[in-house]
Order: sequence, then structure tokens, then C-alpha cells
Amino acid sequence: MYHPHADEMVQMAMGMMGMFVVHPKDPTFMPVDRDFLIMLNAFDIDPGTYVPRIMTMADFNLWTWNSRIFPDIDPLVVNKGDKVRVRVGNLTMTNHPIHMHGYDFKVTCTDGGWVPEAAQWPEVSIDIPVGAMRAYEFVAEHLGDWAIHCHKSHHTMNAMGHDVPTFIGVDKKPLTQKIRKFQPEYMPMGTAGMADMGTMEMPLPDNTVPMMTGWGPYGPIEMGGMFSVVKVRDGIDAEDYSDPGWYVNPPGEQAYEWTGELPEFTSNTSPKTLLTPKLTPIFRL
Repeated sequence: MYHPHADEMVQMAMGMMGMFVVHPKDPTFMPVDRDFLIMLNAFDIDPGTYVPRIMTMADFNLWTWNSRIFPDIDPLVVNKGDKVRVRVGNLTMTNHPIHMHGYDFKVTCTDGGWVPEAAQWPEVSIDIPVGAMRAYEFVAEHLGDWAIHCHKSHHTMNAMGHDVPTFIGVDKKPLTQKIRKFQPEYMPMGTAGMADMGTMEMPLPDNTVPMMTGWGPYGPIEMGGMFSVVKVRDGIDAEDYSDPGWYVNPPGEQAYEWTGELPEFTSNTSPKTLLTPKLTPIFRL
């Protein structure tokens, strides 16, 4: 990983960082079909401003991959059967547990070098320490769209404020009526959580973004920051990294709402463990 070590706080706060990838002379050493690189970085940029706050130590509000935030992070597009490597380097002020849905993988490289095959270990999440790099590999056997993200919840949001009070369960109707006498466009928010932000397209100051955004085939994704999608498809050419669009599940392979009869749920008044009887599964084709 590259960072300048000269006027470090300023240079890195402004984005001066990157990654060198040195490939082995022997092309048969640790070969893969797809090789992705994610540089984890963070910025503190007040909404409506253009210059990052260079003295911030912990309260960053934009968590980025390769200096980009979801939904403007490209998907990781692979062909079914490809052997895939993902390299992740961290030059932020905190660690990041990177999690990928749909797969387990093997950790194959650290800052200390390649991990011998017998010593590689399986994971579904891998923690990337500050100033460190990890690489993991998997075979893309499962078609579909698989989320990949930092598992710190606030790192999958954008332009976060840290001083907003919690209004969950609060009746804001009387307050709203009073405020609208002076500001008719006022809209109360936060009484049922933050997911409302995922469906709104509200005017924003220049040079900022919604806290959570992105749309998928079934509605708002409600994500931001360190989030993307691994898209596994049949027939992807070796040099093709273009977005294939959203995956269409074959009939019978998509979850649906159960509308049939529900069993009587077991209740318990003693320390003894009791299990609710299993339903007989019904498959729809």
C-alpha cells in the first residue's frame, strides 16, 4: 500500500493513497481468473463543502472503497466457475470486517506474504486491521447477486451525522403542526427508524449524498458507503467487467411469503427446552 509519510494527516485526509500490485514472474504461481482490489479509505466532508476536514481522528462521515461510495461502486463481475481473488487494503483509522454473502472463502495472503495452502483458513468475514492488507479467494460456483460489505453498520451509510437524537416511538404530530406554521415543507422523520431515507429523493446540498440509497429489483436497498455486489453469471468473457444487470431467479428458487396455516407456537414456563413442531414443506414450481 502507498501513502506519502510526508504531511501525512493532510495528504491522506485529501486522498493521497493507493496500492501497488506486483505480479509474480511465474504465471503458474497462485493463478486466478479474476483479481479485484479494494482500498478502504474514509473522509470527513461536511455536507455542502468540498474540502475534507484534515484533523479528524475518528468521526469520519464517508466510508469509501477506492474513494467511491455505494451505489457508485462497480459490482465485482465474474463468470461461473472462475477462481476469484479479492485483495483488501486498509488505510483508515479503524478496522473493517469485510463480509461476503453466499460464499465461504480462504484467506490466501497477508502483509507477510502468501499463505501456504495447508495453512489457509476458511472464513465468511475477514477483519482488515489498520494499515494492513488481506487477500482471499473463492471459486464462483453459485449464480446470483451476492452482497459484499463492511459489517460495521454505520460504514454502509453515507454522509452520517453523529448528533441526531433518537425519535423512535415519539409522537411528533403536535410539534410538526407548530413548525409548519413557519416552514410549510417541514417533514418529520425518524419516528420509525431510518429506512424512510431509502425511498426518498429529497433536495440535498451540493456535494453531498443521501445517507442510504440504491435501488434493486425489489425496491430500495437502503445502503451506502462500503457496499457492493458480487455478480456471478454464466457466459462472462475473460475481459468483460461490465455490469450484467440484476440476477433473475429461476422459478422455484426465490423466497416467498407463506400465507398458509401457522402451527401453534410452543410456550414454556419451565427451564426445559421445548421445540415448535416442524411444518411439512410445500415446494412450488
